[in-house]
Amino acid sequence: MTLPASSLPLLDLRHLDGGVEERTAFLDHLRGVARDFGFFYVTGHGIPDALVAGVLAEARRFFALPEADKLAIAMVNSPHFRGYNRAGQELTRGRPDWREQLDVGAEREALPRTSDAPAWTRLQGPNQWPAALPSLRPVLLQWQAEATALAIRMVRAFAAALGQPDDVFAPIYRDSPNQLLKIIRYPGRDAGADPGGDQGVGAHKDGGFVTVLLQDSVAGLQVETDAGWIDAPPRPGSFIINVGELLELASGGYLRANVHRVVSPPSGTDRLSVAFFLGARLDAVVPVLSLPPALAAAARGVTRDPGNPIFHDVGRNHLKGRLRSHPDVARRHHADLLAAFTEDGTLVAASAG
Repeated sequence: MTLPASSLPLLDLRHLDGGVEERTAFLDHLRGVARDFGFFYVTGHGIPDALVAGVLAEARRFFALPEADKLAIAMVNSPHFRGYNRAGQELTRGRPDWREQLDVGAEREALPRTSDAPAWTRLQGPNQWPAALPSLRPVLLQWQAEATALAIRMVRAFAAALGQPDDVFAPIYRDSPNQLLKIIRYPGRDAGADPGGDQGVGAHKDGGFVTVLLQDSVAGLQVETDAGWIDAPPRPGSFIINVGELLELASGGYLRANVHRVVSPPSGTDRLSVAFFLGARLDAVVPVLSLPPALAAAARGVTRDPGNPIFHDVGRNHLKGRLRSHPDVARRHHADLLAAFTEDGTLVAASAG
């Protein structure tokens, strides 16, 4: 189904598993949507409604905890960038985002921190879980597993849409993909009276392969298009999928990692969302695909932003983003890496991974 340009398209994943003609039509639609918008809704994903409701309920319980319980697992205590942040602690392009959140990654042991280890190895390590809410851990890990499966399904579909084998990216995500899950609460505020304006999250692109976004019933996400910003409100039974920078790199810019932002809800309300980001293994290098001639001719090239370069080295790219977004964690645990940044915050040193 094609929606007007003022709305994001909606794709039903059940067509991906249909007959040859149905699958081909779906992949053609996916390719066009991913190139023009980089964002779309998906239905037919197979994730149970009960799990969706359970994740949002657990997120609501977590954010309702006393502040002391949340601060007991503050991200600043984790060299691996895991844990809780109060509103205003994460930055986008140097400006504070007005959201509180809990960051959860893959449950893996920390790697040895040695002088000859690539700096990105510091990103791997245990999560922090709230002692006051033991029910949170199993629900979020179940959600992470479901979202990972859906994200890999989308990565395989993107590969096929680009005329590649479905598993062309498997060598760089198999066994240990980079997984990041955020449960997020956006407090309401009066943008006219608040000096912080209405920035829930500032305009940015996502790294990684794809993002899977679950929203509650409150709108706030906006996507940049050639015609300006459009709203991406919640749609019952659907998730939002968006293309990440790794797919833009791999496709020579044919697929579009698009700019988006979140506007704070009005004062007296709040908004919950659950964002899952699937990336390649941190030790991987993103390949550049050899596209069919017609697609190669339509590729626009990778976006060049001097203030935010994109690297083919996955670990270096991810570390750059975490150090920039969480300067308090960077100062406490990774001060030795900050010399690898120029004055504008761009990671330049090879030692950064």
